[in-house]
Amino acid sequence: MGGHLINSNCSSAHSRQALSCKMALEYDTFIASGKKWFCHVDDDNYVNVRPLVKLLSGYRHSDDLYVGRPSLDRPIEATERLGPSRAKPVRFWFATGGAGLCVSRGLALKMAPWAGGGRFTSTAERIRLPDDCTVGYIIEGLLGVPLIRSPLFHSHLESLGLVSDIHNQVTLSYGTVESKRNTVSLRGAFSLEEDPTRFRSVHCLLYPETPWCPR
Repeated sequence: MGGHLINSNCSSAHSRQALSCKMALEYDTFIASGKKWFCHVDDDNYVNVRPLVKLLSGYRHSDDLYVGRPSLDRPIEATERLGPSRAKPVRFWFATGGAGLCVSRGLALKMAPWAGGGRFTSTAERIRLPDDCTVGYIIEGLLGVPLIRSPLFHSHLESLGLVSDIHNQVTLSYGTVESKRNTVSLRGAFSLEEDPTRFRSVHCLLYPETPWCPR
């Protein structure tokens, strides 16, 4: 991975605290980078870079933009803790990290009071929800910026076998549903045993010139 890999020193657990710790570092690293877009994807995603670039090029990074796909059919409801004995209900949409999400630099800078300098983890504790929910809480719940939904982002929570036109999808995922494999339906040179996620087959469909792709 070379210089692209950063040791977060966060726990490897899949807990709310561990996930928020990693997102806090991602956010601070992005702000320091000067890049135009902050995109977060989970480690069970395949990112199709070309349509991602095409999608984001249709927006201005200086505007307030939050792009992704929700995993719920309604806003999430949570309790915001304002002090030892004070709390209030909050409702907001959030883009699931399981499908990936992107935030423009203009909006990311406005998140700083609740996300910068490691404050993301304390903000997550205010609502006791994971990292992707906390991003939505800051953006929709506190800043009032609505989520832009894109059908090009895909998580393991949907029926991936129904996804078509793979060339133009931004993210793909995989998983199991009721002990059945949930992946994109794709005939490739790799068997299901060789490529259970179908990501190798997807990559060779998109980039057939890759040296390890069968000819």
